[in-house]
Amino acid sequence: MRHKPIRFLYMVITGIIITVFLNLTIANPGTHHHFITDLLMSVFITILVWEGNLRIDEWVDKKHPWLKKPLKRIAIQFPISLSYSALGTYLPMMFFNYFVCVIPSDKQMAFTLVCVMVGLVVSILILGIEISSQFFRNWKLSIIEVEKYKNESAQAQLQNLKEQINPHFLFNNLSVLSSLVYKDQDKAVDFINQLSKVYRYLLDSRNTELISLREEMTFIKSYIYLLEIRFDKNLHINVQIEEKNLDFLLPPMALQMLIENAIKHNEASSEMPLTVSILAHNDLLEVKNNLQARSNHEESSKTGLINIRERYKHYTNRQVEILNDLKFFIVRIPLLHKTL
Repeated sequence: MRHKPIRFLYMVITGIIITVFLNLTIANPGTHHHFITDLLMSVFITILVWEGNLRIDEWVDKKHPWLKKPLKRIAIQFPISLSYSALGTYLPMMFFNYFVCVIPSDKQMAFTLVCVMVGLVVSILILGIEISSQFFRNWKLSIIEVEKYKNESAQAQLQNLKEQINPHFLFNNLSVLSSLVYKDQDKAVDFINQLSKVYRYLLDSRNTELISLREEMTFIKSYIYLLEIRFDKNLHINVQIEEKNLDFLLPPMALQMLIENAIKHNEASSEMPLTVSILAHNDLLEVKNNLQARSNHEESSKTGLINIRERYKHYTNRQVEILNDLKFFIVRIPLLHKTL
């Protein structure tokens, strides 16, 4: 309503109501007063106070949006708006008293006080209406945003499971396991235990939005064990993460996606071993691998990286960094604070 011209009609109506109220409350405030003069002055003050409060609301909203800190917004806006309303009522009344029509001294204080009180009440009503309308508007938008997020999150989780922990992963590990059963039964038992931990993590975290790096690394250790058994000396994975970084948060399986991405697109053989480095510095997690494209290399759709970027959009404005200098491929993802 604040941007619609019809608001001025409401202001005029409010001004008329205030004029009638004042004339009934303090009859004949001055000998030379005319109802039309009082009406015009009342409408002018109403527009001044009403429009001024709307402009104050827009100005404060740019610096302190309702959704971020509503209590701080109220604490800042109310004193400013009420002070403005008091001055916006008092100063025009003084102008009216000195230049238009003098209010008798015995009624001047009471009349001015009533006018200022009415101005403050109108301001409080305006603020109440604006706060309520913005609250319900933002509440409605937040519901729509939540539903949109739920839908996108469900799609991202489904895509994540399809693209990253795909049937090939299970097939490859079962192939490794079948050979281990005949060669080294003790190692086969360890392999089964680690494989079960990987899939247990997938089940436990599938409905989790964020997880600590500590929990992700517990899963990654089992995941790396499976990869090292499968690739032997053809794959080297180096992890350098300090204890202080383990309490940061990240989307579940984000790190696994990056490791899988490196293996998927690069050669890993005895002649060309693949090295993947995982390290955390400040609030970034970095996955780096040497570039050595497969001989049967196909153009990447970058679905996994797009997936990670889309998931991060829900939690932070910080970007996922992707660097390629033709020797190394590096991806840096933000580590999030628990206060998020």
